[in-house]
Amino acid sequence: MAKLYLILSVCMGIVLGIGSATFFYAGGYSYLLDDPSACNNCHIMDNQYYSWTKSSHRSVAVCNDCHTPRSFGRKWITKGLNGWNHSYAFTSDNFHEPIQINTRNRNITEENCRYCHQMVTSNITFHETENTKIQCTSCHRSAGHLK
Repeated sequence: MAKLYLILSVCMGIVLGIGSATFFYAGGYSYLLDDPSACNNCHIMDNQYYSWTKSSHRSVAVCNDCHTPRSFGRKWITKGLNGWNHSYAFTSDNFHEPIQINTRNRNITEENCRYCHQMVTSNITFHETENTKIQCTSCHRSAGHLK
């Protein structure tokens, strides 16, 4: 039985060691911060990062302000889910170029647009239903990122 524990301990040590080294080498810790340059760790985000640096939002919002939920729990669930999805897509070289936002993340971004701009949007959206709901980016395509 002691031999089994030794083998399991060695295997766990190897997995943790390789995982930690990979996390450090890939700059994984940077994703735990709010620094927009972390989003630019992958070349596929170059255009989005550059366009954000030239947009009006650069002085009032970072990537997480628009692309993650405001609540603590939902934010970290989203960051973890997106981190996993991005890691898998980039490692397997299975992603669309140019990168495209998925429905879940588009809904989060829409929610954040409406939250930050609620003084304006409340006058527009008070009468909408699920059938008549429009997205902010339908009219404001270059908000946050210049197109």
